[in-house]
Amino acid sequence: MKNKKFGICYNPQIDRASEVGCMLGSQLASYGAEFETVNIDNFNPNFDFVFVVGGDGTILKAARFYAKFGTPIFGVNLGRLGFLSQTSVNRLGDAVAKIMSGDYVVEDRVMLESGGSVALNDIVIKGSSTGRTSRFSLKINDRPVCDYLADGIIVATPTGSTAYGLSAGGPVVTPGLKTFVIVPICPHTLTARPLVVPDSEKIVVCSSEKDRKYVISADGQEFYEAASVIEIKKSTYCAKLALLDDFDFYTILRDKLHWGESPAFCS
Repeated sequence: MKNKKFGICYNPQIDRASEVGCMLGSQLASYGAEFETVNIDNFNPNFDFVFVVGGDGTILKAARFYAKFGTPIFGVNLGRLGFLSQTSVNRLGDAVAKIMSGDYVVEDRVMLESGGSVALNDIVIKGSSTGRTSRFSLKINDRPVCDYLADGIIVATPTGSTAYGLSAGGPVVTPGLKTFVIVPICPHTLTARPLVVPDSEKIVVCSSEKDRKYVISADGQEFYEAASVIEIKKSTYCAKLALLDDFDFYTILRDKLHWGESPAFCS
């Protein structure tokens, strides 16, 4: 990692983020590394490797920005779940040592694109009228698939399958699969089920209602209103997640989502 410029991006809205950023800077300085600390409202594209200090939302924002530059990002969790992060504050010293010695891999994660926005987790489509269900017509590769009467539709990447899509009843998809998941939100029919499709497919959601508007969100952070035809496809960018050599997706499922644990019973 010699001759590399490191970035430390922190979320000023999260307690201790600035403090942990300073701690991280001191550790990088002990290796003689060049670094700069910025907050997530002032990203700098001129880094070779970026540490992101915050929660999953902070990492998602950083991933969308640095994907355009092919820059690896590494998450330090200060949030509630930290599903996308690779280390905690307690293990920060060991993580920095591994990164400086090159004991990590960079994994490409597929992203979504719609209306000029990109997303690492998901694109969510909802009606513009709060509290009302909407009718969504789904097409894949210009072929009609089905109509949904629902609160919305989630189109998620494998990375995002453990986020909103999982809460809405979608499947967990391992990050390496080249797929997208389409999940209706609270559909008004028992025959509406999530779909898993190849990430090469062109997904279109449209409405038969005249002048219908939809509200679109990318990773739950970027919101915009769109006309009655929304096209979603694989982005030309990939998020570059730096993973330590002991990373294991199934261990994260057990540790962070308590996957497969028997429910506790009160005596």
